[in-house]
Amino acid sequence: MKAVVLAAGEGVRLLPITSNRPKHMIRIGGKPILEHCLDALKACGIREVLIVTHYMSHVIREHFGDGSSRGLTLQYVEQPRILGTGNAVSLVKPHVDEAFALVYGDLLFTSTALEQVLEAYTRQKPSVTMAVVPVDTPESYGIVEVANGLKVQRVVEKPPQEKAPSNLANAGLYVLSTEIFESLKQTSMSVRGEWEITDALTALAASGGTVLAAAIPKDEWMDIGRPWDLLEANRWVLQRMRHEVYGTIENGAHLLGNVTVASTARVRSGAYVEGPVYIDEGSDIGPNCYIRPCTSIGRNVRIGNACEIKNSLIMDWTHVGHLSYVGDSVLCEHCNLGAGTITANYRLDGKTVKMLVKDKLVDTGRRKLGAIIGDNVKTGINALFMPGVKVGQDSWIGPNFTVHRDIPPKTMALPRNNHENLC
Repeated sequence: MKAVVLAAGEGVRLLPITSNRPKHMIRIGGKPILEHCLDALKACGIREVLIVTHYMSHVIREHFGDGSSRGLTLQYVEQPRILGTGNAVSLVKPHVDEAFALVYGDLLFTSTALEQVLEAYTRQKPSVTMAVVPVDTPESYGIVEVANGLKVQRVVEKPPQEKAPSNLANAGLYVLSTEIFESLKQTSMSVRGEWEITDALTALAASGGTVLAAAIPKDEWMDIGRPWDLLEANRWVLQRMRHEVYGTIENGAHLLGNVTVASTARVRSGAYVEGPVYIDEGSDIGPNCYIRPCTSIGRNVRIGNACEIKNSLIMDWTHVGHLSYVGDSVLCEHCNLGAGTITANYRLDGKTVKMLVKDKLVDTGRRKLGAIIGDNVKTGINALFMPGVKVGQDSWIGPNFTVHRDIPPKTMALPRNNHENLC
């Protein structure tokens, strides 16, 4: 069986992280999200994969190539415009002549979860098998209405909680027979101006096709749609991966629990690393710093003396200066934090942190959430970020400046009367 992976979207809700990379290529635990997806497909015995791309497609193609180095055969289909999941699936018709697996490339899922969907299809041979997972916030997902066990009647996109037909969300893992292509032809554009695969599934069920739901455990699946989801995804990956220490560990450094240190990485004396933690190639940690659980440190990162990093994602070539604290935050590539930079991650009133997503203030549901900092951001000494703020790429935050609200890209933020002596 072939698989189709949808990896065309821009990831607007994940800005500024996706300003310079597709969301599918955000690295977690040393691998892009899309690579974790391909690993799960391979573990299920699937070797031929079609990847539908659009936004920064060259980044995906250059990283994965033809797939031969990973034991896969990869082909690419370009979606000329972002016109929805239904449109994306319709483009692969010339490349498939039998039932195929379809997965969203911005998900994390275990091979066990996908196997349940594959087995349900093999056992009953319906028109479609789709994975469903119970959720607490139906207004954030496509919700599946089922009858007679797990026979799908329709999929309702992001209904208000009081109108949701169930608590079962579409998990973005399917096995589709070729009947789906005829159903897609009959599907109309949605109110969002896109052709949705879920509309085609609803139409297929209404016309007599059998669409079955395969329930998967919630802890075998992870949706990544908003910036703070990356922190949970990072924890998800670090807790499941195999950890090994290959790099240089100086005398007086302490590694506790599941920690990976790549072969060219260095952990200096006095560092205390409490797993699960991933430290990638070329990174230099310490001395005398504390790396707390659920932290991924990318390639060629420098964590200076007396820093504390907690539950964060630090991307390649970023430098965290001495005496700094980074908590529950995402730092993108090539950032340089001056000494004493602090990302505050807890509100004084103890309430959950809110964040702007597509110009809408959203309650993240998290009591601990720091900053989301884009590529090439620099801070002066003693810069302070309040909980839940975002800083666009290529911005400078001056010394002793407190970031209370989001900073647009390519912005210089300075205290009043402090336009000189940046440090």
